[in-house]
Amino acid sequence: MKIYINRSPKHGPWGGGTKTVNKLWEVLLRSGHEVVNRLEPNIDIIFCFDPRPNEFGDWYQSFVNYRHVNPTTKIVQRVGDLGTHSKPNLTKMVKETLEHSDYFIFPSQWSKEWVNFESDNCAVINNAPMSMFYENRNTNKSLTESIRVVTHHWSTNPKKGFHIYQQFEEWCENKNISFHYIGQLPQNVKFKNHTKPMSAKDLSAKLPEYDIYLTASEEEAGANHVLEAMAAGLPIVYKETGGSICDYCSSFGEKYLDFNGMIEKIEEVVSNYSHYKEQVLQYTDTNDLVVSKYCEIIEKL
Repeated sequence: MKIYINRSPKHGPWGGGTKTVNKLWEVLLRSGHEVVNRLEPNIDIIFCFDPRPNEFGDWYQSFVNYRHVNPTTKIVQRVGDLGTHSKPNLTKMVKETLEHSDYFIFPSQWSKEWVNFESDNCAVINNAPMSMFYENRNTNKSLTESIRVVTHHWSTNPKKGFHIYQQFEEWCENKNISFHYIGQLPQNVKFKNHTKPMSAKDLSAKLPEYDIYLTASEEEAGANHVLEAMAAGLPIVYKETGGSICDYCSSFGEKYLDFNGMIEKIEEVVSNYSHYKEQVLQYTDTNDLVVSKYCEIIEKL
């Protein structure tokens, strides 16, 4: 088949969506399909990762126009970013795709419910990390005297929870616990322990150096940062308004509502660390399985 994907492979410190794009290209090509990123003749499947324009200016309306001329072409909409992080135009666009696509892939049950989608032409396929995040997995079930907490984000959107991380860093002063932030920072936000964004390979070696993973991110359609942390072997303390994070992490940590609740949950994980460690070490999903499910849907259509 000839399959069009509206995002091209990229390498470097990109988010989880890009890592899934890379893997899908790789698997489809290895399976003998022709994969293109331009709307050329004889396309069988249009696989849309994002309805917004790509580097060639093609966007969702372009796909609808193409199918109008080529009625046998199918459109698969993989619903990723729902625009909940201050992108109202994206929110509107995603909802407009619901009546025009042939099939939908949601990265979490939360994302499907958020857009109020009730048709049967869809699948909920939870995101999963790259297999390399298991290579240096931290399997130590006991804590050292100095407890190390970490988070990482490549986005600077306020809904990632920077104000909570700043509060937590202040709370950690003069205690046997430290906080480390990996990733991009908004202007006027600084942390004492900060590492710039890095490649997936470097991140997979860095995360296992820590004991507990903290996230304050909210309304994530398909959060990948927590999945990478779980693959690295870190119990998760997450916000109950985290969207997909609650779907992904319910068996692998504790959720909180506000800052005081967050401190209580971190202390709870610390006090019974071996229990939470045993739980998170049962997590074994990888994006190889996720992409294989995408391919099954493509071939079925």
